[in-house]
Amino acid sequence: MCGIAGIFHIGTAKPVDPARVRTMTDAISHRGPDGSGVWTAPGVGLGHRRLSIIDLEGSLQPMGYADGRFQIVFNGEIYNFQALRSELEAKGHVFATEGDTEVILAAYAQWGEACLSRLNGMFAFAIYDQADRRLFLARDRLGVKPLFYAALSDGSVAFASELKALLVHPLLRRVPDERAVEDYFAFGYVPDDRSIVKGVRKLPAAHHISLRSEGGLAEPQRWWDVDFSQRSTAGQGALEEELRAIMREAVSSRMVADVPLGAFLSGGVDSSSVVALMAEQSRRAVTTCSIGFDEAALDESSHARTIADRFATDHHSRTVGADQFEQIDRLAEIYDEPFADASALPTLSVCELAREHVTVALSGDGADEALAGYRRQVFHAGEERVRALIPQTVRGPLLGTLGKLYPKADWAPRPLRAKTTLLSLAGSGEAGYADALSVTGPDARGALYSDAMRGTLGNYRAEDRLIELMRRAPTRTGLDRAQYADLTFWLPGDILTKTDRASMAVGLEAREPLLDHRLIEFAARLPDKYRVRGGQGKWLMKRAMEPYLPRDILYRPKMGFVTPISAWFRGPLAGEARAMGSRSALARTGWFDGEALSLIAEEHIAGRRDHGRLIWQMLMLDKAVGRLFPV
Repeated sequence: MCGIAGIFHIGTAKPVDPARVRTMTDAISHRGPDGSGVWTAPGVGLGHRRLSIIDLEGSLQPMGYADGRFQIVFNGEIYNFQALRSELEAKGHVFATEGDTEVILAAYAQWGEACLSRLNGMFAFAIYDQADRRLFLARDRLGVKPLFYAALSDGSVAFASELKALLVHPLLRRVPDERAVEDYFAFGYVPDDRSIVKGVRKLPAAHHISLRSEGGLAEPQRWWDVDFSQRSTAGQGALEEELRAIMREAVSSRMVADVPLGAFLSGGVDSSSVVALMAEQSRRAVTTCSIGFDEAALDESSHARTIADRFATDHHSRTVGADQFEQIDRLAEIYDEPFADASALPTLSVCELAREHVTVALSGDGADEALAGYRRQVFHAGEERVRALIPQTVRGPLLGTLGKLYPKADWAPRPLRAKTTLLSLAGSGEAGYADALSVTGPDARGALYSDAMRGTLGNYRAEDRLIELMRRAPTRTGLDRAQYADLTFWLPGDILTKTDRASMAVGLEAREPLLDHRLIEFAARLPDKYRVRGGQGKWLMKRAMEPYLPRDILYRPKMGFVTPISAWFRGPLAGEARAMGSRSALARTGWFDGEALSLIAEEHIAGRRDHGRLIWQMLMLDKAVGRLFPV
């Protein structure tokens, strides 16, 4: 696992200062504390920071191939590199190292862009072809590894694993993108391909882009997509066995490392399944790490201990208190862009704990998206069945009117919020699911914006891009479309961003076996009844894991990392909440109505309303703006 950065000049071969590239990589030294390297040629410079995982003494980057024609900087792991290496050796390729980086180079030399479909792994890389003066940037299928890029005023394009490496370039103008602010308030993060800094873009998951010495900045091209349009006809028993086999191989391939390796263990279905399959294939005790909370209602550590005891793991646990808010400034520094998922705090804690014992940790990320494990997906599938029974001409006027008249009940679980359900049913399925994914709805956002901000945004509404994404998705059912949105929009923007930045901040490599593309493609072909049944998501996975895991682990209610943010803003962070209306970095932007922000804070502190999540969003935006756009 590593950090990469580079500069490429379009239209000229002007030299690149190696010191500038080195400054960029130094800004992300946490991603690669074990070494660094810079390579330059006329018109191009590539930089790398290394976290040594495989071939510890070799595989230094930037790395050349084919007498130096191709140069690469690479962040990630290719899990099938040994099989690919054998195939390429049969075609005459000769290797000087034992790692996966050189295999990518040989694969690109052999197949060009088509090499991407042969790679099973997580990756973001840049390959420069000196003969064609072409820079090729690519990102993995699900977006596990990040890649930012920006066109600069001197005609160059700079790229890097994290935004902070671009920010040290003197030609990058620090101007905020108001549409990114709208996106952030809708979803709690800035999704691909936008960035909070205007002119900076993220290469979307499963895309590549080619930059040539002549011509402008091309648009990224999609090279893979998850297809829900086909259905398997196999029976339940055969599907269970196939799923176990795919999961077993996905875990096994991610256990290859020349450094200590372990796993995150929450005690939920996903991480417990990964640990069970690791224990089955390991000759020694698996190292597991979990975080407990000092509030019983939030604590899952007893479930993690149950799994640790069942599989005799080398288990490490740490209890964290509700005072994690002391890490807020560090969190803002780690994520660069505003990021409102409060579970980033315990995620950082478990990564810190894991790094004390291992260098690589396997996680359970991805199963909820792939196999319909979120309650919102199950609920959406039910809503879609209702929409299919009642014509839109009836639903819209009738349910829309009832929804407007019904009182709000934000305190209740979503299935019991009749107002939310009625309004959702009145519209399209895509609009309903976009609303389910949003953190702060359009009306609430609009009430907070200043007149100037509303004028700047015009007709732009963050949910529209997600609605269009779902409408164009290769799917059959409402459940398909919900999962497609989660896999292609929510997963890279929230879950994988959270895990990548938190793990890389402490020099830990996180691997996600349940995001193996073969598992994703298998799950997308499952009939709905094997994903959701009797109100249970991940139905087939739970059945497949019954030989390994106890029923009280498989079928207990889902929890997840929870942080007591509402209590913080009525206690130690009340002053931070009050400051946002007048004394914060946000107040200087002119984006918001200061009186509206003050009212939100006072209502929450007094206990009249629960605005904890919204205030957390505001606080994280305030911290990011203060860091990125200082006065």
